[in-house]
Amino acid sequence: MKSLILTFITLAAGVLTVFGQSTLKGRVIDENGLGLPGATIQITDLDFVGGISDADGFYIITNIPAGDHTVRVTFIGYAPIEQDFSTSSGVSELTLNMEPGVVLGAEVLVLGDRLKGQAKALNRQRTNDNITNVVAADQIGRFPDANIGDAMKRIPGITMQGDQGEARNIVIRGLAPHLNSVTINGNRIPSAEGDNRNIQMDLIPSDMIQTIEVNKAIMPDMDADAIGGSVNLVTRSNPSGQRISGTLASGYNALSGKPIWTGAMIYGDRALNDKLGYVASMSYNNHNFGSDNIEAEWTEGDDVDAYIESFETRVYEVQRIRRSASLNLDYMFNEKHKIFINSMYNWRDDWENRYRVILADMGEPDANGISFAEKVERETKGGIDSGRNKNARLEDQRTISTSISGEHLLGNAELTWMGGWSKASEERLNERYVNYVAEPETTVDGEDEPLGILFYQDISNPRKPLFTGAPNDGSYQVGTDLSLGGNELSDLSNFELDELTEENQYTEETDLNGRIDLKLPIGNKGFFKAGTRVRIKNKKRENRFSEYSFLSDEFESLDMVPLLEKTDDGFLPGEEYAAGSFASNEWLGGLDLGNAGRFEGEDKPDEYLADNYEANEVVTAGYVMGKYEFNTKFSTIVGLRVENTSIEYTGNEFENEEDFVREVTNSKNYTNVLPNVHFKYNATNNLIFRLAWTNSLARPNYFDLVPYVDNRIEDEELFLGNPDLNPTTSMNIDFMAEQYFESIGLIGLGYFNKNVEHFIYVSATENAAGFDVYQPQNGGTGTINGIEASFQRQLDFLPGALKGLGVYLNYTFTDSKAEGVANEDGDLRDDLGLPGTARNLFNASLSYETKKFIARVSINYSGDYVDEVGGDAFYDRYYDEQFFLDVNASYAFTENWRFFLEANNLTNQPLRYYQGIQERTMQAEYYNARINAGLKFDLFK
Repeated sequence: MKSLILTFITLAAGVLTVFGQSTLKGRVIDENGLGLPGATIQITDLDFVGGISDADGFYIITNIPAGDHTVRVTFIGYAPIEQDFSTSSGVSELTLNMEPGVVLGAEVLVLGDRLKGQAKALNRQRTNDNITNVVAADQIGRFPDANIGDAMKRIPGITMQGDQGEARNIVIRGLAPHLNSVTINGNRIPSAEGDNRNIQMDLIPSDMIQTIEVNKAIMPDMDADAIGGSVNLVTRSNPSGQRISGTLASGYNALSGKPIWTGAMIYGDRALNDKLGYVASMSYNNHNFGSDNIEAEWTEGDDVDAYIESFETRVYEVQRIRRSASLNLDYMFNEKHKIFINSMYNWRDDWENRYRVILADMGEPDANGISFAEKVERETKGGIDSGRNKNARLEDQRTISTSISGEHLLGNAELTWMGGWSKASEERLNERYVNYVAEPETTVDGEDEPLGILFYQDISNPRKPLFTGAPNDGSYQVGTDLSLGGNELSDLSNFELDELTEENQYTEETDLNGRIDLKLPIGNKGFFKAGTRVRIKNKKRENRFSEYSFLSDEFESLDMVPLLEKTDDGFLPGEEYAAGSFASNEWLGGLDLGNAGRFEGEDKPDEYLADNYEANEVVTAGYVMGKYEFNTKFSTIVGLRVENTSIEYTGNEFENEEDFVREVTNSKNYTNVLPNVHFKYNATNNLIFRLAWTNSLARPNYFDLVPYVDNRIEDEELFLGNPDLNPTTSMNIDFMAEQYFESIGLIGLGYFNKNVEHFIYVSATENAAGFDVYQPQNGGTGTINGIEASFQRQLDFLPGALKGLGVYLNYTFTDSKAEGVANEDGDLRDDLGLPGTARNLFNASLSYETKKFIARVSINYSGDYVDEVGGDAFYDRYYDEQFFLDVNASYAFTENWRFFLEANNLTNQPLRYYQGIQERTMQAEYYNARINAGLKFDLFK
């Protein structure tokens, strides 16, 4: 690391040797004054001299001889331009204005709104040195996606893990969420969740982002912790003139039957003689929804292959309000020095009530399909009665990201720097649960014993297992009671108060980082670049849990409390599932648990203490890299990145039988050396081949490294952290060939191979005392091979009105294998793919566009994959395949105003997990469809 810093200082000193050359800088903008990213700028009278505009349309070309020259600018979907300019020693500025339009034979294709967005994305993707996928804001807005996660699932090689019907966690090329990185304007986003590094993509509205850049082959100047890929979210850039844009919409959720409200506003302009640019964005979304859910835990039987030992029917009622704001500023001191300030704030509130009935501790069914449940539980989840919590569990998640950066020309050298601070938090205060349990005696064959409660366990269709009450008289008539409330259970007085609890949770992660980079030209053939970065992270989780009991018998049984009936003939998993009656969330929220004359409270450290921790992590990185252009077609980038990681984790050892608590701190330091090589060959202006050999890493999830011990003696289970975990590393080979069309589109075909070392899984073993022991462990090796194919094309070659048709297709095939994973007996398994790797991913969209009208039908498919490794194949948990159908349309009744209509999840696709084989449902959660309609406007001056 010291040698890299010394190299950087030496390079900085060498800047003085390149003074005296001429530099051209400026911005490429469209007809509305918005930056055009990925424009190719060439000086026609000089070989190998040129530049590429960045995400905001800015460019810099150094080492230009003084004199008169001509610059030529090309951009797919826009008419090329040429412009004369003169330079002398120093810096010259030139703004380049382009107009949309593609010459197709004797016709000129004028781009509509959607095609402009697609053109910006494809130009950026075409001119990048590494393998990327780019989606622009205008293109995002044409899909019916409320958040960035939903928009990202349409990118090749990406699938999303959902939560409450929205895409939350990103899986890139089969690599789990914590193996990927997400940044805003290059500044890392912390995680608001307590135990992992996952970035909650459903926190960020799609209309707050200008560009999504997915780097699938990282560069040496990028953070290396991105085995699957690195996603950079670029916020709105400052226009060259005044811009006012907005959205106002409402909708309907088919499950809740309640409205959806959405609003967004963007305002940008320049001031102080164009030295100061600014753009402010705001977004608001209020959505009342929910989900209908069934869950099951399967176990192996003696007389049957498998049966269910626990079954739940759940009803969720959720309100989600998402608010976002951003402010971006740039200030130009002079033509050589410019600074940027970027900030973004996201705040999401989730109010949730959950009602669940649990058939617990079920025995193996007999020949008649009769099974005993030792108990049946009815639980209500809510929160306190306050203006903020509203008798619901309130999950308050917030992220803030701020950065200040600078660009400086020192002769022909470019010096850039950035300092950033980010914070993510999740707060869940006064979260309450009340549980009533029925454990009546049952008489069978004349024996009066507490054998349990009789149920028919119908698993003839294991995708939809069904339980119905069985009478105790031996008649066993199937279907006598579909409500799970028959026999003893039909009398709510048999449900006795079992538990009344309140929990407070708080998780916080902060990220302080800075970097500095120096770029020196190598004649007109390329550049040399070096830099360093420091990132300081702190993460902590502070939970509390208390249990309460009434001092009197006023609510000792369920029939004594205010009730809510949650049985619904339209229950989405099937009307045969009936939830029944539950304690009211308003009654639960109204209890004054602090009243010592009515309640007795007890702190329960066994429920939370092992989960609490604090983590400190410092990453120091340095890199060197160089780009060399052998000729106008062939170039290469070679670089080396070194990252040093220093960590200190503090956790708790807790043994609930003896209430033994000991705080434990563990430290570790390691260094990763990561070489990278990229090749790019432009066979023509629009036929491009790329090849990359890269090395990357992923640090373990936070909680996996905590030195905690959670000994649950009553349950005979032991949960352990593992501070000795090594980071996961990967050597990657990527190849991509792309043919771009002037009429907006591309054909792409690529191959990737990843050799993953030390991937992490949760080991399930049994110790000498007979306890089940769960601990994260490093596996051996994993290999991933995959093929990506994509096709985008406006079908302008078709006759007449058919020219408006457009096609968007991509498919990813992935094959993986994991080695070094042990089963519960300690034997290595050979039947596993790498967890998180879906074999097939597919997106398709058919659109039709005229000057005023746009319509699109979109489908998204992702295959199933291992989500969590069990003790053996029977207990592996899989994330099931998903298929979504969405439609949207819009009509521009003026040049600046547009009406739109969109509908999501028309297939009513559930979130589904299965155990071992696809037929064994572990979870099936349904959300139903939702629709939105409204107005968009975009005004320029």
